[in-house]
Order: sequence, then C-alpha cells, then structure tokens
Amino acid sequence: MKANNKLKSEEEIKAEILFVHDHFWEALGNRDIETRFSFCADNVTFIGTGLNEKAANKKEYIIINKRGIEQYPHKFEIVFLWKRISFIDEVAWVESEVEWEISLDGTKEKETIRASVVLLKTDNNWKIVHVHGSVPDYRYIGQNYMSNSESQRKNRELEMEVYKRTKELNQALEHLKSTQSQLIQSEKMASLGELTAGIAHEIQNPLNFVNNFSEVNKELIGEMKDELAVGNWQLAKEISADIEQNLDKINHHGKRADAIVKGMLQHSRISNGVKEPTDINALADEYLRLAYHGLRAKDKDFNATLKTDFDETIGKIDIIPQDIGRVILNLINNAFYAVDEKKKLPPPAPKGGIESPQDHFEPTVTVTTEAVTPPPGGPRGVKISVKDNGNGIPQKVLDKIFQPFFTTKPTGQGTGLGLSLAYDIVKAHGGELKVSSVENEGTTFHLSLPV
Repeated sequence: MKANNKLKSEEEIKAEILFVHDHFWEALGNRDIETRFSFCADNVTFIGTGLNEKAANKKEYIIINKRGIEQYPHKFEIVFLWKRISFIDEVAWVESEVEWEISLDGTKEKETIRASVVLLKTDNNWKIVHVHGSVPDYRYIGQNYMSNSESQRKNRELEMEVYKRTKELNQALEHLKSTQSQLIQSEKMASLGELTAGIAHEIQNPLNFVNNFSEVNKELIGEMKDELAVGNWQLAKEISADIEQNLDKINHHGKRADAIVKGMLQHSRISNGVKEPTDINALADEYLRLAYHGLRAKDKDFNATLKTDFDETIGKIDIIPQDIGRVILNLINNAFYAVDEKKKLPPPAPKGGIESPQDHFEPTVTVTTEAVTPPPGGPRGVKISVKDNGNGIPQKVLDKIFQPFFTTKPTGQGTGLGLSLAYDIVKAHGGELKVSSVENEGTTFHLSLPV
C-alpha cells in the first residue's frame, strides 16, 4: 500500500480521500444509510454532539443514524464551509465545518458542526474508521482561526497520534505472528533434537547386527571355499545355508535402520496435511523407545520403567503421522520429565521408622492404545493414553496447560508451546486431548481420534 501511494501524486491521493469523505456526508443529507456506511470500516467509532451520541462500531453507528432519520426523514443539502486534509502513509485526517438547513414545524433551522474524520487505507481502499462531531466555537476565515483554543489543537494532534500508533501496533502484531510461527517451527525442531540421541541408539543396534553377521559370513565363505577345495560338497551346502540365513538377518536389520531414518525425516518434514493409513501402535512404540534412549543419552542417571498395552484390533487408521507423532512424542517427553523430577526429590520419611516397598519410588511411564466402541450409530474411535506416576499437576495449573507459552518448567527448559501445539493438532484431526491428574500420584493424557 505504501508503494501505491508513492506512485500517485499528492493531489491524486487527496482526491481519493475526499471522494470517500464527501460522499459519506452527502449520503447523510440524502438519508441513504446503505451508501453512507459502505464507506465505513466495521470497527468505525463515532462521537457526536449529543451526550448519548457515541458508537463503538458500525452497528451502533447505524442505529444512531436510523434514529435520526426516524426523527427527520426529509432530505437536505450538505454544505462544506471549509475542509482541510492531511495524510501520512495509510492514515488520513479530514477536518471540516459542515452546514445544513432543515425545516422543523415550518421553521427553517440551520445547523453547523465541526467534523473530524479519520480514514485508514486497507486492501487499497480508504475506509472511515472514526468520526467526531462537535459544535464549533470558532469560525475559519481566510487562512486564520478565530477564537481557537490550544486544547482543541492538542486534541486533534492526539487523535492523529492515536491512529499512527494503531498502525504501529498492527505492524507489531504482524511481527508477533511471524515470530510465533518461527517459535512453533523451533519447537518442532527441538523435539527432533531430543530424538537424535535416541535415533542414534536405535540405529546402532541394527548396524551392530549388520556388522556382526557380515563378519560371520566372511568367515563362513572362507570355510566354504576350503570344503569345496577338498570336494566336501555336503558340508559346503550346509555352510551356504547358514550364509543365506545370515543374509536374511542382514537384510532385516538394514530395513530396520532404513525405517528409523525415514521416521526421523518424516518427523522433521513440514506436514503436507495429507492423512495416510498408519499403524498407531507401531508409531506410539517407536516414539516411546526413541524418546527414552534420547533422554538416556543426555542423562546417564535417567531411568524409568516402560510399560505398553496396545490394542492389536485397531489396525491402521487415517492420520497425518508427522503431526500425531509430534503429539505422542510431546506427551511422552512430558511424562519422562515428570517422573524424573519426582525421583530427584528426597524420599519421604519412613512411617514409624519402618521402610515399606511404597517408600521406594520407581519411575514408570505407560503408553496404551484402545479401540473405542461407539454407541449404536456413533463413530468409531481410538484412544491413546500416556500415563506417568510423577508429582501430578495442581488444579490451578491444570486449567492453563494448553495455553500458548504457558510452562511449568524452569526458564530455558520449555517454550510453553508443546501442549498448545499438540492440542491444535488433535483438534485439526477432529479429536480431543484431555488430561486427568492427582497430585503426588501422577498424570494421564488421553488422546482420542475418530477413525
């Protein structure tokens, strides 16, 4: 919009502004509400000459105009005694003195008001965003103001400053939205970083198998050559069968490493929004192990018992695997954080000086899946639950955990976007993300998805 203004001369811009301004006032005299408010923004505000003539939006302003037309439905001519126009970029200000004559009970009465109109350029069109009418206490003669108080000039300057600041706030809002998008992407990449160590651990296992079986096959091939050299064909056949079995194992573990790398790439990829048939049990199990080994690589003292209970009747469901994977990963990481924090606390004093098995805390994270049987005619669904036996979440905190930027972690350890992002992803899938928690006993997140 700035670029368009720069391409036009000052006179052309003023002509555009005055076209909107003048037709706005002429429509008042023509008693044409529809035309008049076609020049106004939805958030237009109005302050008139009467005590109750105030409007905070277009709807309220229209009501005031309709009330005036009911009181005096006749048309009248609008006369501008003078006008003065100013503009800065997309903000314009028109001051004027407007006069009209009406007949009341056969008596002609002339009304004069001082009008201040502020316009804002949006989508390449000038729209009126504020109208202020007052009874003038001065007249404009030639180039001079007569009896004009300093306070009135200050008011005009302040109103112009308000709209300049409004423009700056809008720019700041756009910048904030851009920054928020960057933070969300940073959250996604941070979760990928947390997985890196776990991925390395998971890849190392199949690579060890590949290396070991390759070494064994190398030795077996040497033995087979020796047996063939002496004509021992039967033993050579048996050795070749062993080599074939080892090659199958090498192939299996190579595919396993390939699947892990593909999963990592899928997690880092920007979602294309396309749902695809996905084994939710395999997805949950994969992220549980990757998250666990990732934390173990960063903190050798970290340990937890992992429990799973997967419903094998679920089969594959249509989801966006990158997005739901991020949700599950976030819930699992939060569960590990909760049990680890509880483990760091000093153990409670034994009751009666005698220790019981309950005095020894064993960090446990449980992931379960369940096919939800609907009532007759209802949609089928799947529920994924992530449970920990950590400290639980206080009720006053529980009400805020899905809010953007809210976090209970120390500064630098959480953006406060993880659960907010997870909540939005689940909602986009038509599902629900709920939480139940008991202080000092633990927390369970329930992720429900339609299938």
